[in-house]
Amino acid sequence: MRRFLVFVLILASILSLAKVKIQFWHAMGGWRIELLQSMAEDFMKTHPNIEVEVQYTGSYRDTLNKLIAAVKGGIPPHVVQVYEIGTQFMIDGGIAIPIDDLIKEDPSFDVGKFLPQVLDYYRVNGKLYSMPFNSSNPILYYNKTLFKEAGLDPNKPPRTFKELIEYCRKLTVKDENGNIVRAGITWPLHSWFFEQFVALQNVPLVDNENGRAGRATKAVFNHEAGLRFLKLWDTLTKEGLMINTTKEDWTGARQLFISQKTAMLISSTSDVKLMMDAAKENGFELGTAFLPKPEGIELGGTPIGGGSLWIIGGHPEEEIKAAWEFVKWMAEPEQQIRWHLGTGYFPVRKDAVEMLLYQGYYAEYPHHLTALLQLLLSVQTPNTRGAIIGPFPEIRDIIETAVERVINGEMTPEEALSWAEKEATKAIKEYNELYE
Repeated sequence: MRRFLVFVLILASILSLAKVKIQFWHAMGGWRIELLQSMAEDFMKTHPNIEVEVQYTGSYRDTLNKLIAAVKGGIPPHVVQVYEIGTQFMIDGGIAIPIDDLIKEDPSFDVGKFLPQVLDYYRVNGKLYSMPFNSSNPILYYNKTLFKEAGLDPNKPPRTFKELIEYCRKLTVKDENGNIVRAGITWPLHSWFFEQFVALQNVPLVDNENGRAGRATKAVFNHEAGLRFLKLWDTLTKEGLMINTTKEDWTGARQLFISQKTAMLISSTSDVKLMMDAAKENGFELGTAFLPKPEGIELGGTPIGGGSLWIIGGHPEEEIKAAWEFVKWMAEPEQQIRWHLGTGYFPVRKDAVEMLLYQGYYAEYPHHLTALLQLLLSVQTPNTRGAIIGPFPEIRDIIETAVERVINGEMTPEEALSWAEKEATKAIKEYNELYE
């Protein structure tokens, strides 16, 4: 008996040593840390020969910076989640193995099951570079209870910029000293919203068909579409109808809405689960709707946000294969549904959507359907697929600075947009010099 136990222990030790270990870095904070860890553990149960070390590496920007440092140090992870605007940078860096190359070696994998609107973003020059995973777009969240109190129809959210301003005027409450007790709306001070509202009007951010017909060489967002949105932001701020957050403060904007200090919020669909729970806990009825648009403007669409999974090269072949197995598994319909229900990011696969539809899930939880329909009804053009720009993070900083100058009264919308376009073009030219 003793010999048998020794044999079992030795065998277990050998099997443990035979495991292929890979690292997965991600940028999903909050409750999503535990969710991703749990998903990885379930993967390991069905793939006992692969061990996945999951690590939360901070924000998208932090994660990308840590990846760069790890590559330079010769210790990169195997799989890393990169936000959508890092696509061109990742391609130029040449550190990742294009997903298309792995698909060609794996005939069992059917990329046709993915939503084309999602694939369209991550395909550059006809090649799919990363695996779509957590995709989102912004939607309007609104407090139906406060709508009723203000005499507004809770089933008729604002559909245009004009209606949005009118609704905000009715929903804003001030005390006898003129201080805002409750504002009409908020959204994070983030460039993503400028990008989305420009695409909603079916116009580009940069030249060469938004960087998709060739490398972007200049910014072209100093146009009427960009100006319309900046003027909307300026009007809402000046009239005291909107509470602005500090730069990129997503949590602050969410809390303003959850605490009912604002009646509306524009934020990511990844917040759907959070908002559904918060409405229940705080005793108000939640509504969700498509983004309002300028009057008389042909509707474009909302590009996806969120991120995708990249497989980093330079590792032994068996580790690359293990990373591919993990990435494939994370994109399977069952995992996409689990991720969708636990967060609000919509499924990136058609079969996952079909499964939920047939189960009656969207009839019971229509807020999850709002974002998906907004995406599916978007016109697909280079403008609505999202821009591909090398120094995109830097350009976001520039646009956010321009917005700050407008809402602080330092610049007019026209001046700020002109300044931002020039600075963004300068950043693009400096970046391109590194790759020409």
